[in-house]
Amino acid sequence: MLYLPLPFLPGLLLMDALTSWELFGFVLWKVLYFGVTLFTIGMILLENRNPVKTIAWILFICFLPVVGIVFYFFFGRDTRHTRLISRKMQSRLRKRPMLEFRLQSTVALDPAVERIASFFTSAKGALLFDGNQVEPLTDGTAFLQAFLREIYRAERYIHVQYYIIEDDAVGRLVRDALIDKARQGVEVKVLYDDVGSWHTRKRFFDEMERHGIRAYSFLKVVFPFLTGRVNYRNHRKLTVVDGKVGFIGGLNLALRYLRSTPKIGGIWRDTVLLLRGRGVYGLQTSFLFDWCFTAREMLTSARYFPVMGSMGGGIVQVVTSDPVSPWRGIMQGLTMAIERAQRYFYIQTPYFLPTEPILVALQTAALAGVDVRLMVPARTDAPLVGLATASYMRDMLQAGVKVYLYERGFLHSKLMVSDDIFSTVGSTNMDFRSFEHNFEANAFLYDAGTAVRLRDIFLSDQQGCSPLYLNSWEKRPRLRRFGESVMRLFSPLL
Repeated sequence: MLYLPLPFLPGLLLMDALTSWELFGFVLWKVLYFGVTLFTIGMILLENRNPVKTIAWILFICFLPVVGIVFYFFFGRDTRHTRLISRKMQSRLRKRPMLEFRLQSTVALDPAVERIASFFTSAKGALLFDGNQVEPLTDGTAFLQAFLREIYRAERYIHVQYYIIEDDAVGRLVRDALIDKARQGVEVKVLYDDVGSWHTRKRFFDEMERHGIRAYSFLKVVFPFLTGRVNYRNHRKLTVVDGKVGFIGGLNLALRYLRSTPKIGGIWRDTVLLLRGRGVYGLQTSFLFDWCFTAREMLTSARYFPVMGSMGGGIVQVVTSDPVSPWRGIMQGLTMAIERAQRYFYIQTPYFLPTEPILVALQTAALAGVDVRLMVPARTDAPLVGLATASYMRDMLQAGVKVYLYERGFLHSKLMVSDDIFSTVGSTNMDFRSFEHNFEANAFLYDAGTAVRLRDIFLSDQQGCSPLYLNSWEKRPRLRRFGESVMRLFSPLL
């Protein structure tokens, strides 16, 4: 006698009540449903991407088939083989900074960081420039003051690119300053991310355009639920003034970055670098690439790369990463830097969802006796990401990484420094999204002066932290730990 599992009985009873055409439609739907599911899983497997991410997507689709398939096609497809602009355009855009790079005298690098800089040049075309003055800015007010000061000093052009530009007191202040310069005949170009600035009404940017400012949104999303573009965002935050002065870091142009955060409490703590010197060529190159893709206009004039003498002792290399490159440049470079650290490696990041290479490199360095310190916010603006971040703390603490929870407010700084010779500041968080999905930009610096200043900033922030200890951490409620473990499964997707 044939016995059928109980869950099949309702289906059989339903099939008995169907007409032949209804039965045909029912079977056809099932075949299509399973066919699309298997086809999608096959596509994921053929991408040969990170196994952790592959398994996360397959689990998502198996547990929530319809939702998982929709999310994969909109947010999960691998775009590494996509090309935003042609190789010929890339070559033309790099010609001018390459000329300036070759004209400078040989840059003397410490052997400890020489291979890292060489990797960035080979993998990402990032050029190294010396003779820079580097000024770290550690709060929104200091940044806004310096930003407006340089804007009003502009004589020829201003290039502005931010993930978020809001229509609030700060956004309008910046907009009005740019309009004033445009009226004076200064060329002003603005790029903003379409999703990051979603809540900013079009009339805000229309006001700029009415006064001669050219403003474009990056990867415009018209139907957010019918496109995969929504997942690939331009997270870069940089400004170039007259090709000689630039800003790069983690702050956007909005009021909330200048004052306390009501939901979290305390200040918004971030880091921005004010650069003067040839290192600005790297910021300019990044902007002109994005401008070429967005505005379909190639700018290669020598005026965008003015000749400059030495302005300081800073050695700067601006590195970009994106989801369409065959190399995950910033992630790979950071992995090298962690592995090469001899004495210490300090990290500030608002979100800690490390890829496997980063996780293993940090654990290996700590186990080898390197003083590895990780600083994350005690309270986060993204609760689900916070849960996933917490799931990695045990891995860090067991390996000997010192973990600090920033208590003075929300830590949004993306700062890393090592051995008084290597440091980086930019828009890149230490998570899957920054390493694999977003368009990011970081300044990498290879001089002792800058590294020591950023190290001291880290140590000063450490005074506002509470250290995390393994014994007390493992006493968290079981339900909390379960939630963290569940969210860790989806960390490649967050």
